Amino acid sequence: MGKGITRERTGLLLQTLFKVLSEQPEGLPAKDALEVVAGRTQLTEHEAGLYETGGRRFDKILRFATVDAVKAGWMIKTKGTWEITEAGKEALKTFPKPEEFYREASRLYWKWRRANPIEVEPEEPADERGATITFEEAEEQAWNEISAFLENIDPYVLQDLVAALLEAMGYHVNWISPPGKDSGLDIVAYSDPLGTKLPRIKVQVKRRKDSIRVDELRSFIALINEDDVGIFVTTGGFTKDADELARHQERRRITLINRERLVDLWIEYQDKVALDKRDALPLKPIYFLAPEE
Repeated sequence: MGKGITRERTGLLLQTLFKVLSEQPEGLPAKDALEVVAGRTQLTEHEAGLYETGGRRFDKILRFATVDAVKAGWMIKTKGTWEITEAGKEALKTFPKPEEFYREASRLYWKWRRANPIEVEPEEPADERGATITFEEAEEQAWNEISAFLENIDPYVLQDLVAALLEAMGYHVNWISPPGKDSGLDIVAYSDPLGTKLPRIKVQVKRRKDSIRVDELRSFIALINEDDVGIFVTTGGFTKDADELARHQERRRITLINRERLVDLWIEYQDKVALDKRDALPLKPIYFLAPEE
């Protein structure tokens, strides 16, 4: 791990991270996870120090260790959010000593590396791990900016964004709620231009930072008939109870679209979105070599 950091110390930091993530079933943004771990740990002078190019050493040390943990199957990183897996929870119990914990993560990393060889395999793939961290940080920064944009978007612009997305996907938007009192429905669409074919698509759109609760979803479901399809779109997320309620509907068809899914769909169909509506979520792809999966 380099000068000033031992395998045991790295294992302790990684274990602390896993304990933090164990308390967050839906995961934590990487920057928040790093700060929580730093707050629960007495950082050494070396760890608290800064690189000449900026950035705290502690952040890089822990990020470096998580590369092994991801390849070990102990944690998942998605759009800047870190989440512990069941295998990771089991590893915490199985390897209580920090050094053993990190040694096992490293062993599983090398097992993955041998199964995924590159043309020239270095003895210590520090450059490869460094490239992975750089890629992750770039992805996190991009996602944080997209999230902030959506969290502050005008609610009616958000409605128009979702309507434009539906049209890009081949649906025909019949009605968009005008400004005023919230009736529970924001968009109505059909699969044909005249609206003569079922199902009718009813959409609720919410600009939120937090998660949609189960009672809010129940209110929306009450507006959905058996011949309808209900789509609930939010710039936040959904609680576990809300997700389960939607999944276990037998007579009503309910689709939940959280922030991540909304952005993924916009990226997938952006080329089909009307030119005058693409500025609702102005995304531009940047291509560069990603680390090997």
